Amino acid sequence: MSTELLAALLNDALPQTQCTRCGYPDCAGYAQALAVGEADINQCPPGGEQGVARLAALTGRPAAPLNPVNGLEGPLRLAVIDEDWCIGCTLCIKACPTDAIIGANKRMHTVVEVWCTGCELCIPVCPVDCIALRVVDNNASGWAAWSPEQAQQARQRYAAHQTRVAREAIEHQARKTEEAQAKLADLAGHSKITDAQVLERKKAFIEAALAKARARQGG
Repeated sequence: MSTELLAALLNDALPQTQCTRCGYPDCAGYAQALAVGEADINQCPPGGEQGVARLAALTGRPAAPLNPVNGLEGPLRLAVIDEDWCIGCTLCIKACPTDAIIGANKRMHTVVEVWCTGCELCIPVCPVDCIALRVVDNNASGWAAWSPEQAQQARQRYAAHQTRVAREAIEHQARKTEEAQAKLADLAGHSKITDAQVLERKKAFIEAALAKARARQGG
């Protein structure tokens, strides 16, 4: 079996919470590390013991208890925002891997429960500690608390999140490039500098920055 196919199968076997507790940036990253032998099969707390068994079957490695360094298996917990304390900073929105938090700058935020994976990534970024975790079912953990349908939905939403972030980064860079080009076209008018030599040096600096930006964009 090729490494690419094994990585795909391993990714399919993961819960897609994108919580990073495995030590990798997302489930796909962990799956790739597993496929090339750089990670152990017991690093995914959301998958629990059943998840370890799934990975063991695919890799041919012996099952092992979850590594406590990565966390412990437990019930699914969903994020809840105390809207009375939310200051609308948007940091939790940026941290959520499935865009399960909605709101706007300086406006109250809220969690769309059916999209939340319980990744907990919104907790540490909140400056006013207004996000708590609600246990869904104390009697169910790992895959018993998280269905394949939920995993597939989370995977799709994470892919959409990545696409949106990448698009917004490109759009942001395009705006910055346009601003720099406009400034370059009339540098004297956009600057308080009157020394011609200093203006030339600044012009050269901006031109170099624009050249780097174009190179990064492939054009």
